[in-house]
Amino acid sequence: MPSVTLASNTDADVTLGAQGHRNDRTRCKPARARPRRKRHPGARTESIAVILVMGIDPGVASTGFGIVRLAGGQMTAVDGGVIEAPPGAPLETRLARIHSELEQLIAWHEPAAVALEDLYFGKNVRSAIAVGQARGVAMLAAGQRQVPCFDYTPQAVKMAVCGTGTAAKRQVQQMVGALLGLARAPESDHTADALAVAICHAGHARTAHALEPAAGSAVTA
Repeated sequence: MPSVTLASNTDADVTLGAQGHRNDRTRCKPARARPRRKRHPGARTESIAVILVMGIDPGVASTGFGIVRLAGGQMTAVDGGVIEAPPGAPLETRLARIHSELEQLIAWHEPAAVALEDLYFGKNVRSAIAVGQARGVAMLAAGQRQVPCFDYTPQAVKMAVCGTGTAAKRQVQQMVGALLGLARAPESDHTADALAVAICHAGHARTAHALEPAAGSAVTA
């Protein structure tokens, strides 16, 4: 698996939606293209266990996503980037765009699990509600593909990536790059946060129960 360099917000992969609208999705690009039919190993006895985990950092303006591959105890980045919702568009239009883009990503990568940060209600309740709405459409996209979702508190994610639950965003970005062997750290904190929660779940995926959705609260540090 080649190293993956995460693109900046100016490096957009532009596609056309069903209604002809431009979908600007910032993506990371592998050093060379991966064949479509070889995303997963064949069902042979010599094949090692491979798990793909999709991390999502939801937001109504920008939603980060990251795909992490766990094989033989080693983690690598497969894909990652930011889904930009149309600025100034009605909320329902933004949510529809986020759902459509995530649905396509899930269909393409076929992750075994989707990991998200647990919703945090701080001082800005209005912002938390908006994040919850984006989080809901992300879970809907996963549910429509029968992909289980998992919650982790921000402290648990930072602990898994940085070894401390109080790490700063820049530290998270740097550690994500180091853990996944990237040529450089993700420039977008949305991408870094999505990859970080994917790393967090991939670490838990080393245990047998990690692909079974937990009933109840999110995992804490």
